Amino acid sequence: MALEIERKFLVNSDSFKEEAYQKNYIKQGFLNSNKNRTVRIRIMDDKGFLTIKGKSNKSGTSRFEWEKEISKNEAEELFFLCEKGSIEKYRYLIKSENHIFEVDQFLGKNQGLVVAEIELKSENEIFSKPNWLGKEVTGKKKYYNSNLSKKPFCNW
Repeated sequence: MALEIERKFLVNSDSFKEEAYQKNYIKQGFLNSNKNRTVRIRIMDDKGFLTIKGKSNKSGTSRFEWEKEISKNEAEELFFLCEKGSIEKYRYLIKSENHIFEVDQFLGKNQGLVVAEIELKSENEIFSKPNWLGKEVTGKKKYYNSNLSKKPFCNW
């Protein structure tokens, strides 16, 4: 069992790409997007993952997360059971001092949306904010991937 503590921000320029040390293509769908638990299937490049996330705390910064790697073939088969709507994005990894920002540049119906997340050891942990980091959207449910699969950015 693991507690995920993260903060989420909009991104205000493409300059993050110059700092990225890794880029991956991600496709994900949801077996369950209930507000109390989310069960996600993800394919990242040539690997599959099954992830279960619990309900976020009041501030939206932390929640239970469990993840298991599965084969890409198993993940592709599970996509047939997913709820309607999927997410496609490029994920860029950027090192910033002792932290790593994951910047998601969404594709398809969510194209134009770019969001950065940072995982922390505590909710009050201090971290450096790069120039391309914009408005904080931690806890805003419309930015959750499970919601973006149902209410994409193009319909906002």
